[in-house]
Amino acid sequence: MKILKNALMLLGVFFVVSTLIFAVQSNVEPQRDAGQDVVENDVDKNVADSYRISAIDIPEDLNFAGEVVPQDDPEIMERIDREFLVNTYWQSNALLLIKRAHKYFPIIEPILAKNGIPDDFKYLAVAESGLQNVVSHAGATGFWQIMKATGREYGLEVNSNVDERYHLEKATEVACEYLNRHYKKYGSWTLTAASYNAGAGAISKYLGIQQVEDYYDLLLGQETGRYVFRIMAIKEILSHPEKYGFVVEEKDMYKAVPTFKVQVDEPVLSFADFAQKYEINYKILKRHNPWLREPHLNNSSRKKYTVEIPYKGYYKGAK
Repeated sequence: MKILKNALMLLGVFFVVSTLIFAVQSNVEPQRDAGQDVVENDVDKNVADSYRISAIDIPEDLNFAGEVVPQDDPEIMERIDREFLVNTYWQSNALLLIKRAHKYFPIIEPILAKNGIPDDFKYLAVAESGLQNVVSHAGATGFWQIMKATGREYGLEVNSNVDERYHLEKATEVACEYLNRHYKKYGSWTLTAASYNAGAGAISKYLGIQQVEDYYDLLLGQETGRYVFRIMAIKEILSHPEKYGFVVEEKDMYKAVPTFKVQVDEPVLSFADFAQKYEINYKILKRHNPWLREPHLNNSSRKKYTVEIPYKGYYKGAK
């Protein structure tokens, strides 16, 4: 028994000495010879070490359709600053807009120019829909967010079978007609843009009640109050993406697939069968003709429609 106690005592002493030696070595360890690298594995990484979020310098020549922004007004500048910050630091959305603009602006730009609409209005379409065929909670539809009644008023076919608000070229023509009509009314492209969002009746009402003549003097609801500033921020970011930290090369851009046109002046029982005649499928046909809302075309009046068909070799599965 005495021998066991002595053995345990010696073992305890050995353990204590070993612990002290290890502690001394740990304290001495960082003092290595010159030329030896010290590796620290327990240093916390800070996001700020490699990522910076900064305020944004607003361009001094900011304008919309050539109409100067009153940048000496602090209230105006706060509203502008908000839109620049929100749209710059919503990086995923900004990248998508840059990519889509490369695909769709070449379609929109010549139509605006032909109708005498300033080129800046292509950014209105971006603000309205993100260059997508979306539908708002109020029923506004397509790239230009046209209401059903407005579309019909301006000559678009809108029903369950065909809805030309989804037809980019035709919808852009309607937007141009609307904008020209209201520019004649207001004599200001800025007020015209605001009326596109809020409606001409609302803008005229607010101008009368508040006894002002300029968009920048109007007190409006949040959506329309932000609207023109948002368009200007989008314009600046899409025009100078690298200035705002976006690196997008030509190979990254979305590109339009070339198409040819086919005239249809009779009913179509099945667009799936119709698509197969051109060695594509129904999905691809709809991608290029989103205004065709059903898998068939009634066309009892024998109206002439133009259907776009992509050339061969651009889609998976196309023959």
